[in-house]
Amino acid sequence: MRKDMKAEKTAITPTRHEDYPEWYQQVVKVSDLAENSPVRGCMVIKPWGYALWENIRNVLDDMFRETGVKNAYFPLFIPKRFLEKEAEHVEGFAKECAVVTHHRLEEGEDGSLVPAGPLEEPLVVRPTSETIIGESFSRWVTSYRDLPLLINQWCNVVRWEMRTRIFLRTTEFLWQEGHTAHAGREEAMERTRQMLDIYARLAQDYLAIPVVSGEKTAAERFPGAVNTYCVEAMMQDRKALQAGTSHFLGQNFARASEIKYQSAREKEEYAWTTSWGVSTRLIGAIIMAHGDDNGLVLPPMIASSHVVLMPIVKKAKDRNLVMDYTHALALELRELRYHQRKISVEIDDRETGAKGWDWIKKGIPLRVEIGPRDIAQDSVFVGRRDRGLRDKESIRRDEFVKTIVPVLDDIQKNLFDRALRFRNENTVNIDSKDDFYAFFTPENPATPEIHGGFALAHWCGDQGCEERIKEDLSVTIRCIPFSDNTEPGTCIVCGANSSIPVVFAKAY
Repeated sequence: MRKDMKAEKTAITPTRHEDYPEWYQQVVKVSDLAENSPVRGCMVIKPWGYALWENIRNVLDDMFRETGVKNAYFPLFIPKRFLEKEAEHVEGFAKECAVVTHHRLEEGEDGSLVPAGPLEEPLVVRPTSETIIGESFSRWVTSYRDLPLLINQWCNVVRWEMRTRIFLRTTEFLWQEGHTAHAGREEAMERTRQMLDIYARLAQDYLAIPVVSGEKTAAERFPGAVNTYCVEAMMQDRKALQAGTSHFLGQNFARASEIKYQSAREKEEYAWTTSWGVSTRLIGAIIMAHGDDNGLVLPPMIASSHVVLMPIVKKAKDRNLVMDYTHALALELRELRYHQRKISVEIDDRETGAKGWDWIKKGIPLRVEIGPRDIAQDSVFVGRRDRGLRDKESIRRDEFVKTIVPVLDDIQKNLFDRALRFRNENTVNIDSKDDFYAFFTPENPATPEIHGGFALAHWCGDQGCEERIKEDLSVTIRCIPFSDNTEPGTCIVCGANSSIPVVFAKAY
């Protein structure tokens, strides 16, 4: 009985199946990724979490540069009149905007600080930068020779969210936003799809998260865009999470911002523009795609660190021997490269028996224990985070150093395969309206967050049918997938003819 109870013990309470939202919050906490700030809806990203974002940023930056994109930076504050230039854009973001109306504080009659000098024009704190970047593009572009203009910025944005959750939906978050201008529609569309492919590659090859790529419906488009494309991932509660978007803006923003150029035929034309971005929401995706009831599980390709060395010293006389061996091994490992990065090594020499659990909760791919007995055999005791906690083995030191890169690759592949298998098991084709509604009804009322999955069902294209599903089930069309499956069917709502199934899901 005692052994069974011990085997069932987990580091996270509640478990995923008991209370998924609370499990998520606890993983964020025990893995030391981030914490809530004193400002409502904002977060403090701690070093272990920020290292994840840095690794994602470095990977994307390299991929962007390979396509000719250059980094720049634009102001945090946007004149309100800039947003008003594009009607759909201002309507889409108006409710989320934070607005600055005064430029200083002064002491009031009761001794408190009160706003003083009013601004001549209110400034919106950047929710996205199409309008202010468009103003710069309008000055930078005069001739077709200035195009294409390919710009990206890494920055923070503010969207006044009512319901917040760390990484997934916060008032302030970090992201990259790319903005490009082109001389032709076809070239701009090609860029839009190219950047979406980069996001799919990031998700699958680095985050180990399989995604479905496709186009958003008109109701789900970015405000002011002609077309919005996205990559959608399934989390372990079977909800969808949007893992990147790329927008073909046509000439809408170019007209609003007067981005014009002289063509080779000496004719004045409006440019064709795009924008695209991902954010720290991807860290939330990693938690929910790979985490388990013992905490975080990190894919090696973007892990904050790859391996932790834990010297085990029970007698003072052994300390120098064990620490010298540990530091020598760390030095040897740090000379190796895991794809584009050097192997990142942590050394935890704390005198506590809980340090193994601490690193399990933090999700580091490999844990290595080193004690006097191991040193006597010139070996180390290794545990993989992607396997059961008791699945540890003694490996000769030289063999461990020799095989660490292929082992990390195997962990990466295992995490992707596991996530893909889960998604496939929870993706169904549905033709019946009754079956569709039943699919999105919670199996257990006590755990309403865990239900459904991805439903591939036909939709006639009518926004009324789309709204009906959203109102009845809180289910949305995540995307119209890029697929060769054009088998005709009938709309899941009204029964009208449809040419292609779409992906329905509940989403974050």
